[in-house]
Amino acid sequence: MTNNTNKALDRTLDRANSDVVLIVDDVPDNLAVLHDALDESGYTVLVALSGTAALQRAAQALPDVVLLDAMMPGMDGFEVARQLKADPQTAHIPIIFMTGLTETEHLVAALEAGGVDYVTKPIKPKEVLARMAVHLQGAREKRQTRNALDAFGYASITVRVSDGRLMWQTSLARELLMRYYGTDAPTTPIPVLTWLRRHVAKGLSGVEPPRLSIEAGPKRLGFRLHQQIGDSEGGGDWLIIMQEVSDESVIEAMGLCFKLTPKEAEVLYWVVKGKINRDIGDIVGSSPMTVKKHLEHVFAKLGVETRTAAAAMAMRRIRQLQPQFEG
Repeated sequence: MTNNTNKALDRTLDRANSDVVLIVDDVPDNLAVLHDALDESGYTVLVALSGTAALQRAAQALPDVVLLDAMMPGMDGFEVARQLKADPQTAHIPIIFMTGLTETEHLVAALEAGGVDYVTKPIKPKEVLARMAVHLQGAREKRQTRNALDAFGYASITVRVSDGRLMWQTSLARELLMRYYGTDAPTTPIPVLTWLRRHVAKGLSGVEPPRLSIEAGPKRLGFRLHQQIGDSEGGGDWLIIMQEVSDESVIEAMGLCFKLTPKEAEVLYWVVKGKINRDIGDIVGSSPMTVKKHLEHVFAKLGVETRTAAAAMAMRRIRQLQPQFEG
């Protein structure tokens, strides 16, 4: 049923030409003027009359921005915001509170619940449109950055240091984390969280900390601490860039660079990784004597005489091709 609903919604939402706005207010009359103003400005407008309906509609439609009434019967806007921010699928959506409460404590509560801004009632459509434009532009730029990273084989996640929560992840990041760690948002893999907390101070000082790497067979997943985003309280939220590197791609590249046979390239690769002939033989399915023969051919093609020289030359070339490679 949910899948059918999602497909129906997708057909009605023209993402290429229109931003989608979800308005949440329990009094329909409050929505009419704002709805018309947004519609006339080219937005696709969705409406929810309760907190529960808002959560369902947000999960189905993934709107670009939520205009959220703070005070509603049952589930109020603050709780709706907290639940939206707790769900990795909706955590990235900017929330603008609509409130008649102007006391500082209520405005602080709105921001603490996850709101990026607020407007006071009675609502002035022009003010809402201006505030929305600012936050939509920021959200759009972040979305484009995440999509570009995925397109180039990089995945990204945001992790909150204070509670270790994985706040959002790209689709590629979700796939990689599940494959390497068997976890999904909002759970941050323990090794990743431990690494992040250990090196936050270096990140804050502008020094790039050591990268984290985990191996799974012939592939490795690397993590790089990119930048702090949002509030710095409690360590803040950190954008982490991930990339998977495969032995096969490096071996293939070495074969092409040095005109090696596939087996010679594979043997050279494991020399770079510091393996001795007996271990290389176990890995590639050959005897140590056969590995020695392959190495003699490799030395001749590279114009070197020792394992150390061959490994150094290969490492320089690999780093040119894949700067993230770690020998």
